[in-house]
Amino acid sequence: MVARMATVAYVGLEARPVDVQVQLTSGMVSFVVVGLPDKAVKESRDRVTAAFAALGLAMPAKKITVNLAPADLEKAGSHYDLPIALGLLAAMGVVDAESLAHFVAVGELSLDGRISPSPGVLLAAMHAAGRGLGLICPAAQGPEAAWLAGTADGMEVVAAPDLHALVAHLKGNEPLPPPDPAKLEARAFSGPDLGDVKGQETPKRTLEIAAAGGHALLMCGPPGAGKSMMAAALPGILPDLTTAEALEVAMIASLAGSLEGGRIARARPFRAPHHSASMPALVGGGVKARPGEVSLAHLGVLFLDELPEFQRGALDALRQPLERGEVEVARAALHVTYPARVQLIAAMNPCRCGHLADAALACSRAPRCAGDYQSRISGPLIDRIDLFVDIEAVKASDLALPPPAERSADVAARVSAARALQSARYAGTPARTNAEAEGKQLETPDLLSEDARQLLTRAAESMKLSARAWTRVLRVARTIADLAGDAQTGRAHVAEALSYRRRAPQS
Repeated sequence: MVARMATVAYVGLEARPVDVQVQLTSGMVSFVVVGLPDKAVKESRDRVTAAFAALGLAMPAKKITVNLAPADLEKAGSHYDLPIALGLLAAMGVVDAESLAHFVAVGELSLDGRISPSPGVLLAAMHAAGRGLGLICPAAQGPEAAWLAGTADGMEVVAAPDLHALVAHLKGNEPLPPPDPAKLEARAFSGPDLGDVKGQETPKRTLEIAAAGGHALLMCGPPGAGKSMMAAALPGILPDLTTAEALEVAMIASLAGSLEGGRIARARPFRAPHHSASMPALVGGGVKARPGEVSLAHLGVLFLDELPEFQRGALDALRQPLERGEVEVARAALHVTYPARVQLIAAMNPCRCGHLADAALACSRAPRCAGDYQSRISGPLIDRIDLFVDIEAVKASDLALPPPAERSADVAARVSAARALQSARYAGTPARTNAEAEGKQLETPDLLSEDARQLLTRAAESMKLSARAWTRVLRVARTIADLAGDAQTGRAHVAEALSYRRRAPQS
């Protein structure tokens, strides 16, 4: 007899079906797992054996063969512990095999029989709902699975704290209560407020435009000018995620194992990797092709401080994700795609010493050192950035002033209104913000005045703008018009957008 238990293998953000087949036969006593298991899956033999001992069960004195089908799909992760244990219990006759046929199971076993959380439960729940099956998962991750089950009529979620309680539930002795669905948590922003930033009116205006349209922004200025502080304040003026967007973000967080306690938040992700981050850390990869920072920041902010200090190859690897909104990770035996619709915010010093504009503090190599330092950023990457702003050092007279009257909440209200206009404009299209809009969507006569078009044409010739830069100026101008509540992009909007444009440096 072969007992079966359904589970999944994670390939990118896709959960593929895996059939756990358990067979007990006569012969030398052994416990073999086949079907391209990795080291973590092979070690499940010891965890299952110890969990059975904690349950008071002895392993059968037979040859135990566990096959993970399909055999040509690599199996990785500790979430195979629970389905292997349940398949073995069914083969031993401890639980009814028919009762397991209606479930997908995922979870890691502790040596004392507890069922520990494992990454990817939300993806497994989506897979189970698509097949019309229920889900057996760790109790700690029951809320996230139950939240998804609320959208799938009739989907049953069994969230068990340990193997003993799960067996009692399956035998009908002590049914487990259904888990409470997770609630979308309201944003609890604890970062700096724009009202705490003294001076820097132009940079704050640029930050507002970036937030309203989802544009990429590069801030350049001396140390201590407030670049990092303003970037950290950006999440406080961004609108909350919609329910559909929260699900997208939660799926990636679930796969990465960072969805703590099954909590699903409306706050947009904010990722700020150190400049020593490698290419796989930024764009994804590694042996198991895991998502990188650009995917973990999906629908949120990717903040790269000290931009020229990052490895040039790692920065150039961001070019495709920034343009397409997704990143493809290719390996010899694996090819996965992760979403990567991020808002890039970068900060840098004008040169290595950071005091290019101050003759008293600048190093002896100025201004030549500025060209060497800024050339670490390739022209094609610069061309993908919509907004550039030079930030000057804050004067002592500005620091002595009282805090500005306008707070982040005031800016957030304008940003939210501008985003609402964009949502209505791009309804039914792949674009969500102006930063994602196609050029043809912005150049219609009802959206772009003739005066604005002529100004942009002359500026493109004199500034030698690329076709990509032309579209990006249009996107920024449209956002400026949205913030002003204007139906048509006018000459003044284009002129302001051009003021935030910078020629790409020669590499």
